Amino acid sequence: MDYIVIIVGIVISLIVWSLISERKQKARLRQGIINEWGQIPQEEYTSEKFESIKEFYKSRQDDRYDVDDITWNDLDMDEIYMLINNTQSSLGEEYLFSLLKKPSFSDEELKERDRLIRFFLGNEDKRIALQLLLRKMGKLTHISVYKYINLLDNHKIESNIPHYFMAFGLIISFGLLFINPALGAVLILVFFANNIYQYYQKKAVIENYLTVFAYILRLLQCSQDIEKLGLSEIKAYTENLKNDREAFKSFKTGSIVLSSQNPNGNLIDAILDYGRMLFHIDLIKFNSMLSILNKNRDGLNRLFTNIGFLDSMIAIASFRKYLDYYCEPELSKSSKPMISVEDLYHPLLENPIPNSISQDSSALITGSNASGKSTFIKTLAINAILAQTTYISISRRYKASYFAIFSSMALRDNIFSNESYYIVEIKSLKRILDHANDEVPLLCFIDEVLRGTNTLERIAASSRILSSLASKNTLVFAATHDIELTHILEESYSNYHFQEHICDNKILFDYKLHSGRAVSRNAIKLLELLGYSNDIIKDAEQAVDEFLQDGEWKVIHK
Repeated sequence: MDYIVIIVGIVISLIVWSLISERKQKARLRQGIINEWGQIPQEEYTSEKFESIKEFYKSRQDDRYDVDDITWNDLDMDEIYMLINNTQSSLGEEYLFSLLKKPSFSDEELKERDRLIRFFLGNEDKRIALQLLLRKMGKLTHISVYKYINLLDNHKIESNIPHYFMAFGLIISFGLLFINPALGAVLILVFFANNIYQYYQKKAVIENYLTVFAYILRLLQCSQDIEKLGLSEIKAYTENLKNDREAFKSFKTGSIVLSSQNPNGNLIDAILDYGRMLFHIDLIKFNSMLSILNKNRDGLNRLFTNIGFLDSMIAIASFRKYLDYYCEPELSKSSKPMISVEDLYHPLLENPIPNSISQDSSALITGSNASGKSTFIKTLAINAILAQTTYISISRRYKASYFAIFSSMALRDNIFSNESYYIVEIKSLKRILDHANDEVPLLCFIDEVLRGTNTLERIAASSRILSSLASKNTLVFAATHDIELTHILEESYSNYHFQEHICDNKILFDYKLHSGRAVSRNAIKLLELLGYSNDIIKDAEQAVDEFLQDGEWKVIHK
């Protein structure tokens, strides 16, 4: 009797300890969410992690109007994504990546995003309550939930008979202890070893699916708990969640044997781990659950989309909180493409210098090395994407047409296909020309057109390519060192420049955009400041003066 009291006391103590621990954990999670709000998310990303994040987008990819991989890489959009990704769940971070890759062309769609973002910004308690539920689902480190949901068709439903045999064999072996202790002990050891070995053999094959199934269970519980919050502002989404969740009632029955519905684990789950290894209860349940999922794939994808969307809207609200200032864009389907921005800045720069520009025609940006040309056109491109995805512009004012957005900037040789820089470059420019159409205006950004070839042919070819783009339903912003282009294209391109000045033998940049073409040169001056010999400096300066006077380069005599 004393032993029973002790055992009961231990069990009660463990339960109380578990409840207290869960309460403390919830308090820590809440405080963590409060501390993270409006801050740069502290996430760790591996190449494997990024590949899993992309899976949902791949199912929705549209090669015509999406931000393609060249543009995404040119603009360092992975860094922008990481700056915004204050999501709480795998569903949210997959959805957010897809959202940033797919500019919207719908006022209604963007205004709905803005409505939700404003709601989450203005209602802290409701937002935190929702975030806590999303955090319970957690994030998977290397698996795309969406990908595995839609790979289930390829997984064959197997018989549970072998698992039943091993489970009942172990139970019978325990019973034999009371009849034939020696035989019972031997059989227990045999079934222990065999069941554990077979368990891990089988689990290794389906482990990712088991992980995703456990995640789906948390998703279903989360959708139910979100409905219980009774938030009228997201009622349309909770109604959708409720309708799609109905088909998964039998999926949840007995699901505790599969895996923990708490990503951080708990006492009950620790005990069940032994039951899973010895009696294969999770493997048996897996096969029955697989059949249910295969019949309700569309509903599961809708659950994914609705919760992922809400999570990503909260992340964008946090991003708004982080910014020094921003505006909601004014977007229109104007007959002539245009863009007008005031005090635009780059979100990844410390102490950025804001700039403004207003154009309904294409523009050339000239200026010295390191003066800010490339940074400016990248900033403009990033803001165009954010305006049509997050309904944010990192500026005081942003007014523009709806655009498909393309760039050709940070290119390099492709050693794997044996393509030179020039080949890579002309292919990149060709894809922009191919996308130009009368339906949706194109906003494109080009840095140093055809830098991979000689000066004579570069100026001839690049001027024609830029002229062709400007003649279509396209707004082009091109950064270039070739002042010749500003004269050749002056009828179709406006001119802007960045400038510098020399002070105490240092070249200083103001990083401000100025009207007109650049008139200063600093390349030779940089040689002087870095200690090149006077002979080189003087000869180079003389050669420039002679070329400007005569229009030709002179032979250097020995």
